Amino acid sequence: MHIRTTQRARAHSPRRLLAAAGLATAAAIALAGCSSAEAPVDTESAPAPAPAETSAGAATGEAGTRLALAYDGGIAVLDAATLEQVADLPIEGFNRLNTAGDGEHVFVTTVGGFQVLATGASGGEAELTDTVIEATTPAHVVRHAGSTVLFDDGTGDFHIFDTDALLETEGVPEMRSFESEAAHHGVAVELEDGTILSTLGDSESRSGVRALDDHGHEVARFEECPSVHGEGVVGDEAVVFGCEDGVLTYVDGEFVKIDSPDDFGRVGNTYTTDSSTIAVVDYKDDPDAEGVLLENLAFVDPAASTMDVLALPEGVSYTWRGVGRDDAGDAWVIGTDGALHHVDVEAQEIVASYPVIDAWEGPAEWQLPHPALLIDGDAAIVTDPATNSVHRVDLATGEILTSGEIAGQPNELALAG
Repeated sequence: MHIRTTQRARAHSPRRLLAAAGLATAAAIALAGCSSAEAPVDTESAPAPAPAETSAGAATGEAGTRLALAYDGGIAVLDAATLEQVADLPIEGFNRLNTAGDGEHVFVTTVGGFQVLATGASGGEAELTDTVIEATTPAHVVRHAGSTVLFDDGTGDFHIFDTDALLETEGVPEMRSFESEAAHHGVAVELEDGTILSTLGDSESRSGVRALDDHGHEVARFEECPSVHGEGVVGDEAVVFGCEDGVLTYVDGEFVKIDSPDDFGRVGNTYTTDSSTIAVVDYKDDPDAEGVLLENLAFVDPAASTMDVLALPEGVSYTWRGVGRDDAGDAWVIGTDGALHHVDVEAQEIVASYPVIDAWEGPAEWQLPHPALLIDGDAAIVTDPATNSVHRVDLATGEILTSGEIAGQPNELALAG
C-alpha cells in the first residue's frame, strides 16, 4: 500500500491543485456521498459539467445554518431556518453537493475535483472558492470521527484529512493519500481507532472491502459482497456496506456478511446516525425493476447480524435521495405520494404521514431533479422541483413552517452549520 502526504499549501500560494490536461475534456461524475445519499443504479455516470466559476456571494450575513441547493446553472445558498436566499452562485452542469462536516463548507463535485463552497454559515460571504482538491472523477465524500475521506473513482485514490482542516488552512489542507488496487466506483471510511475500510473492485465489477491499519497496511479483507456500494457507521462504530445480496458489516475488527431475506435483495445506500445502533438501508427485491424508484426499506442490526424488510404502503415509492434520520434515530421518507412518512426504527413501522407536496413520478435518470429530503434538527427540508421550491417541515406536527424558491429546479442539496 502506497501512502502519499500532501503538504499544506502556503498562504498566498495558488489554492487550486491543478488537474491533468485530460480533465479539460468531459469527465463523468460518478455517484458520491454514501451515507448522505447515492443513486441505487451506481453503474451509470453523470454528464460532465463545465469547470466551476468562482463567484462572491450576495451579502455577508449572520452566522447560522445554511442550505446549499444545486440547480442547472447555479447553486443557491439559503438560510436553512427562514429559507431566504443569501447567495446565487453561477456554475454550469450537473454538480453533486456534500456537506464537509466542519459547519461552514460544502464540497461541490465538478470537473477537476472537489471544489470548496464556503456557505457563510460562520458569518462570512457565501462563495465558490478557488480551492479544489484534485480528482479525475470526484465521487464519495465520507465524514466520520473527525476525519473526511474523498474518493476518486477515476484513479481509485482516496484522500483523508481532518474534517476541521478547511477552517484552519489557506487552500488545500494536509492530507494522507492512499491507492486502491484498481480504479473503481468506491468508497472509504476511517474509524476512531485509525482503521481504514475501503472497497475492492475495478472498472467492471466490485467485490468487497478491505481493512487497513493507520499506516495503510492491509489487515483483513472480504470479497463476497458483489456490487458493494454505500457505507454507514452506526452508533457503536459498526460499519455497514451494501451488497447485491445483502450487507457486509465490520464489527469489532471482523467482517460478517448478512444475507438478504430474498433470493435477490440489493442494498445500495445506507442511512445511519450516531444515536442509533440500527442502520436503515434501501432495499430492491426485483432484479428486473427499471428506474430508480424503490418500495422497501430494510433495518440492519450489525451486532445481532439481522436484516428485516419493511414494505411501504401500496402506491408509495421513494428514491435514494428521499430518506433521512433524525436525532432520535428514527427514519423519514418523502414518498411519491407527496407525503413525509415517519418510520419508527425500533418498531419497524410507519407511525405518521404528513402531506407536503403534490404526488410525483420517478425520474427517467437518477441525475434528473426529483424531490429530496434532509433532516435539520427537529425539522425536515423537502425540495419540490415541480415548483422550484423548498419547504421546512416541523417533524412533530407535519406543519410547513416556511417555504422558499430558487431560480431553477432544486436537485442536489447539503447543509452546513
